[in-house]
Amino acid sequence: MRYVQPIKDKEQLQEFEDYLKNKNSRDYIMFLLGVNLGLRISDILPLKVKDVRNKQSVKVYEEKTGKFNQIIINHELKRALAEYTKGMKDNDYLIKSRKKTETGRQQHIDRVQAYRILRDAAKAVGYRGDIGTHSLRKTFGYRFYQKSGGDVGALMRLFNHDDQTITLRYIGIEQEQVDDIIMNLHK
Repeated sequence: MRYVQPIKDKEQLQEFEDYLKNKNSRDYIMFLLGVNLGLRISDILPLKVKDVRNKQSVKVYEEKTGKFNQIIINHELKRALAEYTKGMKDNDYLIKSRKKTETGRQQHIDRVQAYRILRDAAKAVGYRGDIGTHSLRKTFGYRFYQKSGGDVGALMRLFNHDDQTITLRYIGIEQEQVDDIIMNLHK
C-alpha cells in the first residue's frame, strides 16, 4: 500500500469539494464524510441513511480496531447530508453502487472504486500529492490538529492511537517540520 498524505492546502481542499459536488453528489458526500468525520473508508462505505438522518453524531464499530467510535456531525456536513438523503430510504447505503448483489440487493461501492473517484478528482483539480482513500482521514486529522492549536492528545484519542509520534507522522506534521528546518538551514 502506498503512503498517502493529507490534503493540507485549503484552496486545494475546496477545489476537490467543488469538483466532486459538480460531478456526482454521492462522491461529494463520500468526500465530505471522510474529511469531516475522520473515519476510515472501510467504516464510511457501509453507512446507511438511518446512520446519519436526523442524527447529531455518527456511531460506528470500527472494522480495524474493533472499537466503537462516536463522532459529532458538524453543521456543514449535516446540511449536505439532509439535502443528499432527501427521498432516500433509511436502509439505503449512503455511498451506494449501481451494481447489485447476485440476489439483486443493493450494495455500497468498494474501496477500489472509492480510490478511483479520489484519483480522478485529484487529476481533474491538478493535485500533485499522493492521494488515496486514507487521505480523507489524514486530511481530517491535519485540519483537527491545526484548528485545535496542536492538541495531539485529543486527536490521538479520536484516532485510537497510542503514541503522539505515530499521530504526528500520520498527519504529516513530523515531515512538515523537518522540511521547514531543512529549507531554512542557511538563513
